[in-house]
Amino acid sequence: MSSSTTIRWVVDGLRLALELAGMEVLATAGSVVEAVEAVRQHLPDVVVMDIQLPDGSGVEATREVLRAAPTTAMLMLTMLEERDTLLAAVRAGARGYMVKGASRDEIVRAVQAVAHGEAIFGARVATGSPGRRHGGTPAQPLPGHDAH
Repeated sequence: MSSSTTIRWVVDGLRLALELAGMEVLATAGSVVEAVEAVRQHLPDVVVMDIQLPDGSGVEATREVLRAAPTTAMLMLTMLEERDTLLAAVRAGARGYMVKGASRDEIVRAVQAVAHGEAIFGARVATGSPGRRHGGTPAQPLPGHDAH
């Protein structure tokens, strides 16, 4: 299976989960440029953003989206459990950060939470366990969180 087929499958699965939860998916985008354009066109309540995009960083895309639509809530959905990436996303304006290993129910709950102004971070991210950081180094707990 090619990476583009895998990405399409993930996007379609997320779309279905959100629609089954009663949410309307206005657009999907595969790049920073497409994401910013889609936000300008649709002015969504929530954007689910990947950290790694073909043409740049989801963190930078988050900054651009929020310049275009400051009231849009940003939820990062990523494979990266690195604390530096999480902090960069929060500094860019993300209200939530979920790891792609989260269940569909957890992701749907996270979208609902950020839509209502809450900040939400997946359990694996918040505790720094049991996952591993990109590159094989054990994940570090966030400040103020005990990993045990």
